[in-house]
Amino acid sequence: MLMAIINTIHVFGRLKRQLIDKNISLTNIIQEIVGSPAKSLNLIFNRREEELFTIAKYLNDQNIENRLAGIDDLEKFSQKYPQYHGQIIRILSYFVQKHSIDLNSLPKIPTDIQFALTVIGRRNINHDGEEEQLDLSYGDMRGANLSEANLKSSNLYHVNLAGANLTGANLSGAILTTANLAGANLAGANLSGAILSAANLTGANLTGANLQRANLYLANLQGATLNDVMLQGANLREAKWDI
Repeated sequence: MLMAIINTIHVFGRLKRQLIDKNISLTNIIQEIVGSPAKSLNLIFNRREEELFTIAKYLNDQNIENRLAGIDDLEKFSQKYPQYHGQIIRILSYFVQKHSIDLNSLPKIPTDIQFALTVIGRRNINHDGEEEQLDLSYGDMRGANLSEANLKSSNLYHVNLAGANLTGANLSGAILTTANLAGANLAGANLSGAILSAANLTGANLTGANLQRANLYLANLQGATLNDVMLQGANLREAKWDI
């Protein structure tokens, strides 16, 4: 994750020692350094790592055009060098989490957050590691366009996706506990085996959605459109819906 900006020489020294001792990955270095004001660790990376490091720093640029260019370059880098795919997806995921906090005053999702989500949703999942889990938990992604996005088995705990476009999205096995999906368009989405306990699905469009074996314990489905929804094997215990 792109972690909090480093502000002290002490922390820089610790990171440098950890890198030398091979106790910290390039991803963690990038996550901790990106956006740091006018500081340098004078670290030695290989050529590709140096390029990745340089690109990632644009994610904290004040100019949105530079942030958009950085996201685009990260996607191209992951396609050119698949061995860095997992690191880049983790960096973009944290970018979304970090910059989507407190968006209440904004009329719509910022362009750079939407672009990062688009890149994440269309990534080549064949390059995802077996133990990798996409983590967008707690993210505020209201109104995002994630149509056809592949979010299979992702951690979407307590996310805000109210009003989002998730038509045809793959959310099978995803963790959506306490997620806000009010008014979201989930028509044709694959939610098989997803955990939606205590999720808010009021007014959501679930037409043709696959909710087989999904856990909807305590979920609120009041006002949701449920035409042709598949619910075989779903846990609907104490779920609220219109009768």
